[in-house]
Amino acid sequence: MFGLSPKEDKFYLLFAQSTEIIAKTLKRLQGIMQQDSVSAEDAAQMHRFEHEADKVTTQILERLNSTFITPLDREDIYKLAQVLDDIVDFAEGTVERMLLYRTGKPSLGAQELVHLVELATEQIQAAFACLGNIHFKKSTILAAAEEIYNLESAGDKLYRQEVARLFEFEKDPIEIIKWKEILEHIETTLDHCESIADLLKSVVLKYD
Repeated sequence: MFGLSPKEDKFYLLFAQSTEIIAKTLKRLQGIMQQDSVSAEDAAQMHRFEHEADKVTTQILERLNSTFITPLDREDIYKLAQVLDDIVDFAEGTVERMLLYRTGKPSLGAQELVHLVELATEQIQAAFACLGNIHFKKSTILAAAEEIYNLESAGDKLYRQEVARLFEFEKDPIEIIKWKEILEHIETTLDHCESIADLLKSVVLKYD
């Protein structure tokens, strides 16, 4: 888009901040998944990221309420802000559960599932960087959305394999319950990435 006013441009800057927080949150989560255990400091760091994300989301919504003309439909801005915030919430929830349940080192499959989420958030960050120039970056945004769909599909398959592995090889029913819930939580995070892809695709088609 040409001739964006400072107020309009601010929305894109805030979206960029939000996706940057998501990126660093998932990078840290990937690191935690490779540890032998989760510490209270790990959980505290994830909580700080979640607080940062909440602050940016609040800024977006406050600006939405005080801006007469917005670069995208108000409903689209609101939905995009909320689903971005959800990604960090779910990542924090994963670490919180691992700490509370005193889990050991995650399986390679669980680590790979988080890696798929991390890859999806990289695509989200790339797509949001193009929103301010949506008419000329349409193909880039749609390609990112398509890659997120592929990652979500791979995640579904991996999730089912990991749950099957749990029931086949884990003898402790308590461990099965713990890890099944954690895997579900990670898979839900990937589902939310897919929801963002749906919204991005909808926005692109609307403004094409």
